[in-house]
Amino acid sequence: MIIDSHVHLKHGDTLRTEYSAKTIVRTMDEVGIDKSIVFAMSTTTCHSIEMAQAAVEQFPDRLIPYVYALPNYERPVLEEIEGALSVGFQGIKIHIGECSLAEYVVDPIIELAEQRGVPCLIDCAGRHDAIERMAKTFPGTKIIIAHMGKYLCTDESLINRFIALTKAQDNLFLDISGVVIPWNIQEAVHQLGADRVIFGTDGPHEAPDTVGYARMELKKVRMLDLSPADERAVLGGAIARLLGI
Repeated sequence: MIIDSHVHLKHGDTLRTEYSAKTIVRTMDEVGIDKSIVFAMSTTTCHSIEMAQAAVEQFPDRLIPYVYALPNYERPVLEEIEGALSVGFQGIKIHIGECSLAEYVVDPIIELAEQRGVPCLIDCAGRHDAIERMAKTFPGTKIIIAHMGKYLCTDESLINRFIALTKAQDNLFLDISGVVIPWNIQEAVHQLGADRVIFGTDGPHEAPDTVGYARMELKKVRMLDLSPADERAVLGGAIARLLGI
């Protein structure tokens, strides 16, 4: 089973591009992806929950919802996050682009994830120190580091630091979406084992089109010198085990 662990209902770019559940599932069908983890960004936690719920209601056998954690100046959002987890949401997404990773902001969310037994997918934009602090403070929380540490990163020394950190902290996992140096993925599998390396597209993207983009992301894994068992784990087995699918 192939699972895309990183798909945006609301893309998170400056244009606030939205992608419908139909577009996502049509893309999945074209390239052979069985399930996708979806979440909305660039909106409130409340609205992100509504968007993900609506998408999953359309395609309950294909889409898996994460809740987007974003502080709200009007009210705490912990109850909203906990409510979503209580009705079937399988994880939490945090993005440094819209949310500080300071302990007084994110620690209640990481602690809640530990209590509920769900993973946190965190885009830390290269903040190795922040991930290390969270991993050590909450060793019972499964933290998935988006983009192997930094989106479109060409600094191999930074990627190697995230691989080393993940090796040292057994509650960390690496998401390979947005990785532009494919052999870093192979090295991560070699260092950590395939069960801690997780496929995602960070899609949909329209370059060249949503289908072409997803196909290229799959090819990025299939071109590596991985054993069939390791390839299956990266493309779906690792996240399936993490979520208990």
